[in-house]
Parts: sequence; structure tokens; C-alpha cells
Amino acid sequence: MNFIAMDFETANHEKHSACSLALVMVQNSQIVGEYYTLIKPETPFFYRNIQIHGIQPEDVADAPEFPEVWQQIKQYYQENRLIVAHNAGFDTGILAGCLDYYRLSRPEYLSLCTVETSRKLFPEMRNHKLNTVSAALGITLENHHDALEDSRACANILLYQEAHFGTAPLKKLVRYQS
Repeated sequence: MNFIAMDFETANHEKHSACSLALVMVQNSQIVGEYYTLIKPETPFFYRNIQIHGIQPEDVADAPEFPEVWQQIKQYYQENRLIVAHNAGFDTGILAGCLDYYRLSRPEYLSLCTVETSRKLFPEMRNHKLNTVSAALGITLENHHDALEDSRACANILLYQEAHFGTAPLKKLVRYQS
């Protein structure tokens, strides 16, 4: 499989409040690259979000704002490219929120949610949170809510699912984003 696993962390509840982003690139079912950046949001941090991911306002003081980050990553979001996330509705929503906030064009791409694939393929699990699925499959997740760690875990979940179930059940869950 060829795909990119994506994970955002946010400063608060606002859809344009991305404060970190990670991408893990997979080609021919092998992880071949990673991208991570902090992002300086134009919105305040909420204490609860800081408790979850540990990113402080001072950590992003010198970080790029989203439009600069988008220039570095937009080539990955193309019509027939698959972008994968654990709870993809959240991450694709943050991407769309940032693009809309900065009046940047939304790309067309394919998306797949590993929460959904896990619910379909592992219905016996007590829940389908990233840490639960990772632990059940023997996938390393040492620093949950670190965007890069979460992206790696997401990529490895999908690779596990491909190896054990093939691509047919996964293809049925792919969505078109625009």
C-alpha cells in the first residue's frame, strides 16, 4: 500500500488551532519517510489541550504558521493519494479548518480512518482508541498525543490490517475529501 498517515494536535477546540502536525509516508507497505513540525496558531491555547499533548504557547513562539507549513506538505494531498488518520474526521476537519481560516484552497484526496477499519476488523476490542488498538496489535506507542508517535502508530495499524486482511475490506472504507 501507498499512503500517508497524518496526525494533528490542537491548541484548543477551534478547527484552525493546529499546533503540531506529523506525516508518515508509506510506499509499497514500508515506512519511507516522516515529517514533523510545530505550528504557531493564531488562537490561544486551552489548558486542557496542553494537558493532553504537552505543547505550550512558548514551544510554538518561533514555529511557522500554517500557510508556511502548507507550502511544505501540499504536494502530498492529491486527488488519488490516500491520507490515513486515526479518527480521520478530526484530522481532516483540522486540515480543512486551517485551510479555510487562511483562505487556502482545499485539495481533493482520498481518506481512510483507522478507527473505522479497526471497528470493522476487530469488533471484539473493548474500544478502538489509538492506544488500545496499538497495544492489542503489539504496535509501539510510547508517547500518545505526540503527533509523530501517533502518526507512526496509525501507519503501523493500517499495515498490520493490510498484512492480515488484505486491501479489499479497507478499500470499502475509503472516502473522497474535497
